[in-house]
Amino acid sequence: MGLFILRRLGVMLLTAICLTFIVFFLTNLYPNLEKLAKTQGNFRMTDEAVASWLDDRGYIDNTFIKYGRWLGVAPGWVTEKEDGTVTGQCFKENAPVEERPTFCGVLQGDWGFSLVFKDEVSSLVAIRLGATGKLMGFVLLVMVPMSLIVGVLAGMREGSGLDRSLSTFSIATTATPEYVSGVIFIAIFASSAFGLKWFKGSATQAIENATFENFTLPVLTIALYGMGYIARMTRASMTEVMTAQYIRTARLKGVSFGNIVLKHALRNALIAPFTVIMLQIPWLLNGVVIVETLFNYKGFGWLLVQAAGNNDIELLLAVSVVSVVVVLITQLISDIGYVFLNPRIRIS
Repeated sequence: MGLFILRRLGVMLLTAICLTFIVFFLTNLYPNLEKLAKTQGNFRMTDEAVASWLDDRGYIDNTFIKYGRWLGVAPGWVTEKEDGTVTGQCFKENAPVEERPTFCGVLQGDWGFSLVFKDEVSSLVAIRLGATGKLMGFVLLVMVPMSLIVGVLAGMREGSGLDRSLSTFSIATTATPEYVSGVIFIAIFASSAFGLKWFKGSATQAIENATFENFTLPVLTIALYGMGYIARMTRASMTEVMTAQYIRTARLKGVSFGNIVLKHALRNALIAPFTVIMLQIPWLLNGVVIVETLFNYKGFGWLLVQAAGNNDIELLLAVSVVSVVVVLITQLISDIGYVFLNPRIRIS
């Protein structure tokens, strides 16, 4: 198991480097840099002025060198102007020589500065990631148990009326986009149109103080959309297990149906859904952009939209890196969990 984890960690590290380099390369294409220069300087800047602005800040350098600086393995850029003023990536203007660090990147804990929010990128990401983490936690608490119950009940007796009803419900929830169900929930339960104004307050308030009234609708909107897919995977796995030879043998020996389901079928039926559940976490992190926008919940997805829409390169890079790391970590947990759930893989 230890060697397995080390191999996975090596693959994760290599994958993270490759993916972050691709994101870095795309965000540092010249049109983006030109827009950045004009946004921070003047939209009427000439091409020469734009090139000078970018050159003074190291944006014109080789992509690999810039990536090394951002990562923190290459020395930061230093520019000395004609009037003798010295500026650098790692220190403020005209800082004393002894206060000029050579390296300042991700590995040193410096994620850069957001030119749009005028704040440290690490602080912004931490706050918004925490907000989405709260939302994800409540969604998982609702979505996972409900989807597993629906899937197991549907798969216990394939072709029954209960199976058809629950399968239809699962397909309907998956086929309904979040922005549709969200609007429907708002119209019915949060407005006076139908006389059922049960949920009051804004989801923005839930970032600081989550209550039943301001947090139920966004949680329910996301949970319903995700639970259908997990429920269908659980149902398919359960129906396959219930037709296995050892289940038939247990029935012939007179084992009760409840014991067959709980003691023999359930564990094997949860192997495939476990992987699907882990794959929902990256989706919840970045895929809830529509829901966060719809309910004005300023989480990680909202931050991603703001970074991309305002060409905030440092912030966009940080958000992308966090997304990559979350995907890789969930994949690692999924692989390890799959090994523990499936004894045949452990033996091999």
